[in-house]
Amino acid sequence: MNTIDYKSAGVDISAGNEAVKRIRKSVESTFSPAVMTHIGSFGAMYDLKDIIQQYQNPVLVQSIDGVGTKIMIARMMNKYDTIGRDLVSATANDIVVLGAKPFTLLDYIANDKLKPEVIEQIIVGMVAACRENHISLVGGETAEMPGTYLAGEHDLVGVITGVVEKEKAITGKNIMPGDMVLGFTSSGLHTNGYSLARKLLFDVAKYSVETMLPGFNKTIGEILLEPHLSYIRPVLHLLEQNIAIKGMAHITGGGLTENIPRILSRGTAVEINKNNWPQQNIFTVMQEIGKLNETEMYRTFNMGIGLIMIVANDQVAKINSALHDFPSYNLYEIGVVVEGDRTVELF
Repeated sequence: MNTIDYKSAGVDISAGNEAVKRIRKSVESTFSPAVMTHIGSFGAMYDLKDIIQQYQNPVLVQSIDGVGTKIMIARMMNKYDTIGRDLVSATANDIVVLGAKPFTLLDYIANDKLKPEVIEQIIVGMVAACRENHISLVGGETAEMPGTYLAGEHDLVGVITGVVEKEKAITGKNIMPGDMVLGFTSSGLHTNGYSLARKLLFDVAKYSVETMLPGFNKTIGEILLEPHLSYIRPVLHLLEQNIAIKGMAHITGGGLTENIPRILSRGTAVEINKNNWPQQNIFTVMQEIGKLNETEMYRTFNMGIGLIMIVANDQVAKINSALHDFPSYNLYEIGVVVEGDRTVELF
């Protein structure tokens, strides 16, 4: 009789140990002096004393997110070194819009069969983004679950933690008619709308990840794997300059029309001029393939805007001046706040 063990059931503990060995030094390079635990600990410990002393009334801010079905593009390309960066940007943007500075990230990687070289690629991107944004990758979990995931499938999720001064938390409560809506441009789809994008590009148009469309200098796969931008550095810079930002929204799944209303105060609405920022050709291509109407496009994709800020009109010049140190970020005046019932109108 053959011996039955964990490996024969589909879970290879040795592969997990190999993955940890590959990533240990890389992950530890993100640690700040406040990190008290090492990789492999049952939990992550982070010394808050020095952080807390910087605040009068510190509020913990947390968010959890993943990269969605964008991970399937990584699988199709056999290229996993960008989706870790996506995870950091997606989660950190979610709390920076509340005014919070992110400090730590916990990740969770699940798959049907653990491949150390794939885990290493994912962590490489995650570590790079954490180091750029001074976030400690304090720990995580890898889970090998044959039967739960189909062959070759992965999932990637992260929990971000930050702190904001209570009196400086950005909630949108002071938004009023006449305020300006400013938008940072995106680097493509970011991490939202990939279920529809895959259906349009691969099922309907029958393209492959190697397809090079006329007028593009990248393949479809490269375009779809373009990393999600992090807006942490420019936004925190603006907040450090004491610029009064009334509300911010990370434009994720739901697009401009579903995300902006989440921060609007009672009695306000937003009008967006969709011609006020450069249109990105990938969205036009997908719209033409599926013959999609404008409503569906703007509630599924970010349409080229990754994060919006709502500010009083007298703050716009200050913001533009403060962003001179961040030339790679493009900011446009895309709309205005009007009276209404927490809606977004496009014109």
